Amino acid sequence: MYDLTGFQRDLLYVIAGKEEPHGLAIKEELEEYYEKEIHHGRLYPNLDTLVDKGLVEKGQRDRRTNFYSLTRRGRREIEARREWEEQYVDL
Repeated sequence: MYDLTGFQRDLLYVIAGKEEPHGLAIKEELEEYYEKEIHHGRLYPNLDTLVDKGLVEKGQRDRRTNFYSLTRRGRREIEARREWEEQYVDL
């Protein structure tokens, strides 16, 4: 997880919080959080990077719609990150 950008980590968290979200649903969640438009040219290459790293799986609903889900490795990476964060941030 250390080699991911903040945007890529945010993508992982959104995917973890939804059940097999499609790209547009992920985009909408991040636009709400960032309070600005997320361009396709930023979103999809970063999703592909997460797929290439084995953190996310990409499936196909129909010819035009893909969905994304975390792999076991992706879940482990999020859990490890949260444990690391808890060392420094105790709410």
